[in-house]
Amino acid sequence: MDKLFYYVYNENLLISNKPYNYKVIDENSACNFKQNIYTLFESDPYKSRSIYPLCTKDLIFLENEDLNILKNNTCESKTIPVWLEKRIHDKKVAAINTAYPDYEQYLNNSKSNNYDKFIKSNGSKKCMVNVIGLGDVGGTLVTGLRLLGGECISKIGIYDKDPNKIKRWEYECNEILSPDTKLIFPEVIPLNEAELFNCDYFVFCVSVGVPPLGCENTDVRLIQYSGNSKIIEYYAKLARKNKFKGIFAVVSDPVDLLCNKAFMESNKNENGITDFEGLKPEQIRGYGLGVMFARAAYYAKQYAEAENFIYKGRAFGPHGKGLVIANDIDNYNNKISEILTTAAIKANLKIRNCGFKPFVAPALSSGSLSIIETIKGNWNYSTTYIGGNFFGVKNRITSKGNIIETYDFNDQLFNKIKASYAEQSNLFKKL
Repeated sequence: MDKLFYYVYNENLLISNKPYNYKVIDENSACNFKQNIYTLFESDPYKSRSIYPLCTKDLIFLENEDLNILKNNTCESKTIPVWLEKRIHDKKVAAINTAYPDYEQYLNNSKSNNYDKFIKSNGSKKCMVNVIGLGDVGGTLVTGLRLLGGECISKIGIYDKDPNKIKRWEYECNEILSPDTKLIFPEVIPLNEAELFNCDYFVFCVSVGVPPLGCENTDVRLIQYSGNSKIIEYYAKLARKNKFKGIFAVVSDPVDLLCNKAFMESNKNENGITDFEGLKPEQIRGYGLGVMFARAAYYAKQYAEAENFIYKGRAFGPHGKGLVIANDIDNYNNKISEILTTAAIKANLKIRNCGFKPFVAPALSSGSLSIIETIKGNWNYSTTYIGGNFFGVKNRITSKGNIIETYDFNDQLFNKIKASYAEQSNLFKKL
C-alpha cells in the first residue's frame, strides 16, 4: 500500500493515497478519531459509484470496479494499518469518489446528505412514496404498498396522466381496511406533476407500448424500451431540475436499461453536456429481479436438488433474457439451475397462454415487497450500479450507499453472470 494521507474536514476523517487540499493530521491523531471516516478515491463516474460502504479492506482505493466486487476476497489482500482494518471490519468506513463534482455533499454532517432518511429503522421517520403510472402494474403495486407498508411508509402519493385513474386508485386503495383497527395503512393521496418529487421514493411505473396478447415470440422488454425510454428521460431530467435527493425506483420494463437511461439523461445539463450533477447511481434502483427469483422458487419445488432454493438459491441479471438463476449458491448444480432459469424466463408465457397479461406477480414481488424491504434496509433483489451498468443482484441500502452480497463463486456460474452483464452492457450501447 502506498503512503496514506490523513485529513479532517467538517468533523470527518478523510484518508487517501494521494494529496487533497484539506487540513492535514498525523496518523496518531487519525487512529483515535471517533467521528465519520471516509476514504477518498478518484474514478471515472461512467464506471464507478459515488459512495459505497467499505465492507472489506479489499475495496479500499478500488482501481477497477467490475463484477469482481461480487466475489469474496476480490483481489490480493492489501496491507493497511491495523486500526483502519478494524474500523472497516466494524463497518465504520465508506469510500467517496471525488470525480463526482459535488462529492463534498457526503461530508456535510447533516443527515440530509446521506441515505439514512431512506431507511426506516426502529423509531425513525417513515418514508413518503410517490408512484407515477397507474396502469395494471402501478395500480397493483400501490395496492401492495397500502396493504403491507404500514410500518415503514407514511403516505403513498399517486399520479397518472389520466385523472380518472388517480381518482379510481385513491378511492379503491383508501377503502382497503382491516377489521383489526390496530393495523396501520398508509394513506393514498392524489398528486399533480409539480408534487412528484416531494418524497423519499419516486417509483416509475409508466409503461407504453406493452405488447398485446399474441406477441409471445418477441422480446417484449425491447419493444417497451422504445416508448418508456422517452418518458423516463423526461422524468429523470425533472428529477435533476428539482434537485431530487431521494430514491428513483424504476419498475417499468426493461428496468436495467431504463436505469441506465435515467442516470445518463439526468446527468446532462441544458446543453446536453454530461456534468454528473444529476441523480447519483446510488439513488437509482430497478425492480424487476424479485419476481424472477419468485418464479424460480415456485418451479424449484418440483426438484429435490433445489429443495433449499428459497434459502440458498440466487438470481442475477435482467428481468428476462440474460437472467441467471443459481439453484444453490454454495453447491451449484448447472443442470438444475438451467432448468430453473428457463422456467423463470418462460413463466410469463404461461399466463399469456391463459389469456391474461402477467402483471400481478411482478407488481408485488419485484415492486411492492422489494421496495418495502429496501425501505427497511433489508436485502432485496434490484439493479444497482456496477462498473458503469445497472445490473440485478441481491443488495441492500445503507446510510452510505449500497452493500452488494458477495460469494465464493463456482467458476461456471460466475462466467454466466459475466456473459449476462456483457450482453446487457452491449445492448444499452446499441440502443
